[in-house]
Amino acid sequence: MNLTYQDIRKNEEINQYITMGNEILGVLGYTDHSQKHAAIVAERGAKLLKELGYSKKEIELCKIAGYMHDIGNCINRADHAHSGAIMAMNILQRLGMDAEDISIIISAIGNHDEETGTAVNAVSAAIILADKTDVRRNRVRNKKKSSFDIHDRVNYGVIATEFITNPEKKEIHLNLELDEEKCSILDYFEIFTGRMLMCRRASEMLGQHFKFTVNERKVL
Repeated sequence: MNLTYQDIRKNEEINQYITMGNEILGVLGYTDHSQKHAAIVAERGAKLLKELGYSKKEIELCKIAGYMHDIGNCINRADHAHSGAIMAMNILQRLGMDAEDISIIISAIGNHDEETGTAVNAVSAAIILADKTDVRRNRVRNKKKSSFDIHDRVNYGVIATEFITNPEKKEIHLNLELDEEKCSILDYFEIFTGRMLMCRRASEMLGQHFKFTVNERKVL
């Protein structure tokens, strides 16, 4: 595989699609989906696979899939996983990647959204876990707290996120430090139940158990 994660990060076409998708989501009132989010997903997913002993090739494919996973938002938020996978296939073909590697990347992109997807291989599982655990205060773009919707309130309420892999215990652990005056645990689960269940299934795909705690209290 000649194409690398660094090649993808520097690719102007890909970055333009991420930028436009993020602008569109901003108009629609969604949290930040910029290059920062893309890089967090890429690198968190890759770190997870590395800690679980996966190959260098799978780790590199995970980085590429993670960085490109949201490019479909530049078309429409609805069905963005599928449109993004098709976009990625066309881009990667033009950049000379072989079909086997492309198929792994597009399966991860096409299955990362909780409404239509699920973990289908190690790379897709890592992307799901990395994406759904990127919950943080600085993803909130609405500066007016009085007009926060529940997504703003939940993301703003998260003070810190710990994402820990423990291969010896076969455990993937997400711990959130939550300001419960700004966001209750019930608020979190109102919008994140589907995502946390998706993380549990993704962890099982990797042969791990998913542990979820809020303020060090076990939730899942």
